[in-house]
Amino acid sequence: MLENRPHCPKRAVLTGGMPYGNKDLHYGHVLGMFLYADFMARFLRDRIGKDNVIFVSGTDCYGSPALETYRKKCEEGYTGTISDMVEEFHERHVNDLNKFEISLNYFGASGVGDAVPFHNETSAEFFEKLYKYGYLKKMSTLQFYDEDKKTFLNGRQVLGKCPYEGCQSEKGYADECDLGHQYMPQELIDPISTLSGKKPVLKEITNWYFDMPRCLPLLTEWLDKMEKTELRPFVVKEIREFLKKPEIYIKKDQMDKFEDIRYLLPTFEMREEKSKASFVLVFDKLEDREYACEMLSNAGIRYRNGKTITPFRLSGNIEWGVKVPEKEGLKDLTFYCWPESLWAPISFTKTYLSKTGKQDTWKDWWCDKDSYIYQILGEDNMYFYGPVQHAMWLCTQGTHPSLDIPKGELQMSHLIVNKHSLFLGNKASSSGSVKPPKPDDLLKFYTVEQLRMHFLGLSVGNTSSSFMPKPFDPDAKPEDVDPVTKDGNLLTNVYNRVLRTLFYTWQAKFDGVVPVREVSEDIQKQATMTILKYEKLMFDNKFHMVMYELDNYIRGINKYWVANIKDCENDDEKLACLIADTLYMCKIAMVLLHPVSPSNIEKLKEDLVLSDDVFDWNRIDEPVYNFVQDKNCYRPKFIEPRYDFFAKHESQFENV
Repeated sequence: MLENRPHCPKRAVLTGGMPYGNKDLHYGHVLGMFLYADFMARFLRDRIGKDNVIFVSGTDCYGSPALETYRKKCEEGYTGTISDMVEEFHERHVNDLNKFEISLNYFGASGVGDAVPFHNETSAEFFEKLYKYGYLKKMSTLQFYDEDKKTFLNGRQVLGKCPYEGCQSEKGYADECDLGHQYMPQELIDPISTLSGKKPVLKEITNWYFDMPRCLPLLTEWLDKMEKTELRPFVVKEIREFLKKPEIYIKKDQMDKFEDIRYLLPTFEMREEKSKASFVLVFDKLEDREYACEMLSNAGIRYRNGKTITPFRLSGNIEWGVKVPEKEGLKDLTFYCWPESLWAPISFTKTYLSKTGKQDTWKDWWCDKDSYIYQILGEDNMYFYGPVQHAMWLCTQGTHPSLDIPKGELQMSHLIVNKHSLFLGNKASSSGSVKPPKPDDLLKFYTVEQLRMHFLGLSVGNTSSSFMPKPFDPDAKPEDVDPVTKDGNLLTNVYNRVLRTLFYTWQAKFDGVVPVREVSEDIQKQATMTILKYEKLMFDNKFHMVMYELDNYIRGINKYWVANIKDCENDDEKLACLIADTLYMCKIAMVLLHPVSPSNIEKLKEDLVLSDDVFDWNRIDEPVYNFVQDKNCYRPKFIEPRYDFFAKHESQFENV
């Protein structure tokens, strides 16, 4: 039994960010996000038992993106309902995830299928709790209105420029940009209606808002606590930007105009640095900043707002959404798609558990200190899954929420946030100028295993790593090495070769029966070190380093065989001992590779004629012979010459 192992949960829920129900998945969804959730889920199933892990996600059906796509499709002749459209996309999402062996326990949809009643129920429960404890308020705000089309505009029906200082977003929508920055509609720069192509006007409308600014002290305490965990440093830095006081940035060339109205503004602190092009006004309250913005606009002074916590909109007025409970005369509202997508994984967990009559046990997964919640997402969404979600979760406790969360209340999530996966050096998105390849496009050139190996080795937890597949790279030269196949070679070449050699050796020298010998102490110690490193790195969410350790260990197996086989040429006993050591290392590698290459590793288990519990981490350091029917006559399957345990893609043999 291994000692000094990292702490692990008794149960775990894993979620993957929800893809929109108005578009197909591209490689970034599957390999840049879902793959990492699958890797962690598969590891935890081996580590703590498959019955103690639930991996859920689903199609995000509601909101203006789906409405806008539906409108365009109808203009092109589509005759189905909006439910029909999102269900078609949902089915394609399921198929693509299955192709890449993403092992979700349940992949639902917020607006269609068997999760709908659970999601409606969960949405109402969240609203009623937040309302009861005084965290919701009615706010009359301005909303874009298209005078030509006689309709209010939501989300992506408006395009403009993000008002945040330094934002690199390509697109600003009605009240958020495509990098996740939240702002008030009147702050959007140069808005245009996507329905008419004209500048919309602003009209007053009343909605429910979650009082995020009230949670600022609690969120600051939460982030200070999370900074001491495995939360990636860039996430802490980015979220802390939102926890600053309200700021306004004004270019220094506007200073004379500013001095003329300075005395009219609410109390502020002014910061000015010689090296910066702007000076900064810092306010204590959001309301003071909003008033200052109005005064600056009236004076013709250009400005940009800094990041800060603002009231978070819960409701909207579009028909396609989850109904909001009627309160205080506000009716016919639906939930804004972001908040309901945050609690959708709870709805999906309930739906999954309901299939075995255990829906009432959902709190054992989401509200118990013995259960960990791992949420894997892209960096664009960290504001929602970070401060927004955790503020709402904490406020469901009551009027005095605490980070010392009692059993029975929603626990904090472990956020695993990935940086962008660039395509050929550029940020790619299906709605942007650079279109990423779809999953089927990649499968024309690579095996699933090669792609999983490559992406898990990328350092997306630290930097925006570029995906450079040679068949898609117009600048690639014939002699250039394909980075995807290069990473896949660890299995198709190195591990494949040593496994073949083992099988052929016991088939030729021992009539197909594996000799039973004690594993060398040094080999066991080396394996123990690798297992403990792997396990710690997994719980630290340093997945690329896990792959680095795997690479070293598997290459070491091959080197060990090559270094010792000559001494065994005329000595069957030495050869038997070498087989025992090498097979033990291959078995360790097999267990460690199980979350990486599940199908082929399970096929290898069948070729070795081992029992299913060989993947149990509680027995990971045991020798192969403990997982066979009769160790005194252990006979794996017979393999033919040039048998491949791990094969390359057929296209990679064309020029050989």
